[in-house]
Amino acid sequence: MIIPAFLLLGVAQLAQAHFGVDYPPMRYNTLGSSKNTTYSQYTNPCAGVPGNLSTAPRTDWPLTGGSLQLDLHHHWTYLFINLGLGPDVSNFNYTLTAPFWNVTGNGTLCVPKLALPADLPVRDGSRGSIQVVTVGDDGSALYNCADVTFRAGAKELDAGKCETSAGVSYAPVVAPVVEGPKSGAEARGVGVGVLAGVMGVTVAMVFGMGV
Repeated sequence: MIIPAFLLLGVAQLAQAHFGVDYPPMRYNTLGSSKNTTYSQYTNPCAGVPGNLSTAPRTDWPLTGGSLQLDLHHHWTYLFINLGLGPDVSNFNYTLTAPFWNVTGNGTLCVPKLALPADLPVRDGSRGSIQVVTVGDDGSALYNCADVTFRAGAKELDAGKCETSAGVSYAPVVAPVVEGPKSGAEARGVGVGVLAGVMGVTVAMVFGMGV
């Protein structure tokens, strides 16, 4: 079973787990050879890179959601993408991959449009930050952030600039449907035990809790 095995690996931290956010450009290149050694992708919520870093890029992003391109170094990874609103975000309380994705293959993953919640309180000029969390086969949670400004005229990446590497794909992780009449959460098609396990892993990875 995937989740128990994953939980048993939660203490490992291997260098090959690192990843990059190519678009929108991440707040600081935590993969670069000249990277600041005080920053670490193991540090929640944004690899230790402060939100008020003066040299951080800030990308115009569409009001309904935009493109996301990642450089992944694992053969598979669990992927969590969250959003926080404001110029200097510490609370990434909107999930864009509910609950999370399972990505297969290493290389470039480009999502042409990562849709935002319909009720998200943003308008032209609103600022926010995207938090990307990956968990690979070593069980470690890794973090990077990218800062955006929501713009009415912003566009997604052109198809020629948003290409996913051969062999790389993703699928949302969902709980199995429960057959027969049930009550509570099970009546909505989610087993209570599975729901608790999935959400427990989600909370642990997003908020950097020990698992």
